[in-house]
Amino acid sequence: MQHAAEEITVLVVDDDDIDAMAVERALKKEGLPKAYVRARDGIEALDFLRGENGQCRVSKPLLVLLDINMPRMNGHEFLDEISSDPDLADTVVFVLTTSNDQADRQAVYSKRAAGYIVKSDLGKSYDELAIMLRNYWRIVSLPH
Repeated sequence: MQHAAEEITVLVVDDDDIDAMAVERALKKEGLPKAYVRARDGIEALDFLRGENGQCRVSKPLLVLLDINMPRMNGHEFLDEISSDPDLADTVVFVLTTSNDQADRQAVYSKRAAGYIVKSDLGKSYDELAIMLRNYWRIVSLPH
């Protein structure tokens, strides 16, 4: 069994400040993560994943929480980019979005997303999300 509080990095890719803060609070309440990094769109997230444009490269093991609807580079474009990059193709991504559209869901699963979570299903608290991620991390071995 792994020790989530000591080892995991969570990259939240979301342009909504309130949602990003709610996720961070819930994760910290559950003892996650070792490192919390927030990107406001897919381009900034790629900078963190690659250590480019003045950003420090985020360390693995890593979980990404990805919104779909963002400026500059949306979640679909981000998934396309990491899927085509051999250094990033093994990145574990959970989509966390307001979209309940079946086409969005099918598209992200076809790009190997680990899960699709609709924000409204979580209600006002992201505690269940944090608990799920904590348990996922403790059971699943992630790429290093």
